[in-house]
Amino acid sequence: MKITTRESVLALRLPRDEGFGPDPLLPHARRPVVRVGERTRAALQREVTQRCPTVPGVYGILDRTGVLIYVGKSKSLRQRLLSYFQASSRGEKSGRIIEAARCVQWETQPSEFAALLREQALIRRFRPRWNVQGIPERQRPVYLCLGRAPAPYFFTAAKPPQDLIASEGPFYGAARMSRAVDALNHHFRLRDCSQKTPFYFSDQLSLFDVDHRPACLRYETGTCLGPCAAACSRAGYDAQVNAAQSFLDGFNDEPLVAIKDSIDTASANRQYELAARRLNDYQSLDYLYRKLSYLAEVRRGYSFIYPVRGFDHCHTWYLIRAGEIADVLPAPVCDQSFAAVRERVQQWGKATQSALDRGHGAHAHTLNLVASWFRNRGAELARTFTPDLAETRYATALQPG
Repeated sequence: MKITTRESVLALRLPRDEGFGPDPLLPHARRPVVRVGERTRAALQREVTQRCPTVPGVYGILDRTGVLIYVGKSKSLRQRLLSYFQASSRGEKSGRIIEAARCVQWETQPSEFAALLREQALIRRFRPRWNVQGIPERQRPVYLCLGRAPAPYFFTAAKPPQDLIASEGPFYGAARMSRAVDALNHHFRLRDCSQKTPFYFSDQLSLFDVDHRPACLRYETGTCLGPCAAACSRAGYDAQVNAAQSFLDGFNDEPLVAIKDSIDTASANRQYELAARRLNDYQSLDYLYRKLSYLAEVRRGYSFIYPVRGFDHCHTWYLIRAGEIADVLPAPVCDQSFAAVRERVQQWGKATQSALDRGHGAHAHTLNLVASWFRNRGAELARTFTPDLAETRYATALQPG
């Protein structure tokens, strides 16, 4: 991210009394933030060595103006931060980051999972330039969004805006996703024009008869329903939006089938350039659909309580609903502590009963993180349990192993 205004700089500065700010996914007492600042690399390394603990947590690196330039996490803060000072790191990204550093601060977390969630939240909030700068566009994460009334359509965004019908992601490969979005809007005949374009539906009441003209050629070529030209009813357009949403849910592979048929037809007619273009569309959509199908499986299968031990006895229960972190509370460890949270756990049970729940709650961005965590740590799934089993499992849920 390129900082160009004074307001942008101030937004990234971290007040000493606030640290990294509140942590909605930490149900325990607020963690103190330790900040050390020195003028030389050697002095900064010495301070980190003496003061940084070997426990899980997140860290931030600030430059000479107090701007946060990088956020990271580790299951051993001291080892990770000292790795920045190694001679072998001088030519690497970590070496360049520490060359620009004049201050380092860290915040411990009770577990590696908590640190991972905290890191994600801080990067989303501050977007430090070394977390996003230098990353090729094709590797930057984007979200696939369906929305923008009155005529919703597919588009991509670095951060999903409010009032969407649905969104999913993040996905990697901006160019690939852009091609996929174009193919989807064409297949479902959804508009892709500016929000400034006036839209008129055929069943929309009007005081005067107006000859609406289409604002682009897509209506003429049959790849858009033409909501700018009153060529479709609102119900007809909404039906296409519903079909598009089923693709986003991982239940509709019609776009892939249609493109595959068009490739076969173009090849049979010796239209090889057209076949090649459609093949590129197919490859982009195939990647997207496979990812959507996997995330749909996670949403359908991941609704449970995940108990996580804290190194400092700050144990935590995470309610994972439809694959997302939905709520947290301090893990009960005795009859008295469970009695204090019994009502809340019962509410968790009601919240996870719907088999049609698609999630998209307050922490929808955690879906990919949760999916990746359990994909790489399959044994952790055996530790989870549904809220209705909480009363029989809390006594043994946090035992090592």
